[in-house]
Amino acid sequence: VQLQASGGGWVRAGDSLRISCAISGPSRSRYSLAWFRQAPGKEREFVASTNRSGGSTLYAESVQGRFTISRDNAKNTVYLQMDSLKPEDTAVYYCSAKLPASIVTYWGRGTQVTVSS
Repeated sequence: VQLQASGGGWVRAGDSLRISCAISGPSRSRYSLAWFRQAPGKEREFVASTNRSGGSTLYAESVQGRFTISRDNAKNTVYLQMDSLKPEDTAVYYCSAKLPASIVTYWGRGTQVTVSS
């Protein structure tokens, strides 16, 4: 499976931004999908995830209530709607895919999100 994130950019604190990740490859609807981010000088951290159907989601405490993950299996795309953005949300955002019970995680290239105060 291959992943390609897009939609990043520069915004001001309090703004909203939606980033997307297109998924290609066989059996792509079977993968659980997630967003991670990595700020300069910091380790990559979990942001949000969704199961195969999109009916179950999980969020990091730092983004709970501000970010929303969703997926459109017909369009083979996962989204991250980010509202009330803060400067500390500045990072490169990566999407990932993983089959249940598999130890292998697939990563796409990241998209830069910069939030100015």
